[in-house]
Amino acid sequence: MSRIAKMPITVPASVEITEDGQLLTVKGPKGTLQHRLHELVTLIREGAEFRVMARDDSKQAVALSGTMRSLLDNMVTGVIDGFEKKLQLVGVGYRAQAKGKVLNLTLGFSHPIDYELPEGITAETPSQTEVVINGIDKQQVGQVAAEIRAFRPPEPYKGKGVRYSDEVVVRKEAKKK
Repeated sequence: MSRIAKMPITVPASVEITEDGQLLTVKGPKGTLQHRLHELVTLIREGAEFRVMARDDSKQAVALSGTMRSLLDNMVTGVIDGFEKKLQLVGVGYRAQAKGKVLNLTLGFSHPIDYELPEGITAETPSQTEVVINGIDKQQVGQVAAEIRAFRPPEPYKGKGVRYSDEVVVRKEAKKK
């Protein structure tokens, strides 16, 4: 059995998990998330804890039990605390401004980029060169951060571009004469 799937998921009193066949619904103070449980995996309730078990001993079922356990744990964490990704804009004239559901980015192109934020995701700009993306769905927060970073990924010579706040850009040495 997967080592990750062996760990139980502790659910606080403020979170409610309901099963409708294979559809899981997690409700908490920050919102509601839904996910379909794979048919090779079953969910077992033990009081305030949940365990994800493989239905058989096949390699795929064992692997999926660990994956489903991580997804369910991320859903519980998301509806309680939420997730956030921080981005930094490095470069002269690079700046960002959040206006409601639109993130306006100036990244050295001939035109500004207006990025429409999906439902359930918010963006804040504490300064002109910082963007903080918040949401309850970990996958969606990461996807939005990756899409924003893809507009101008950091380049290795000057280090300009959009990077994660904890990302280290390995710099290359310039061409010598």
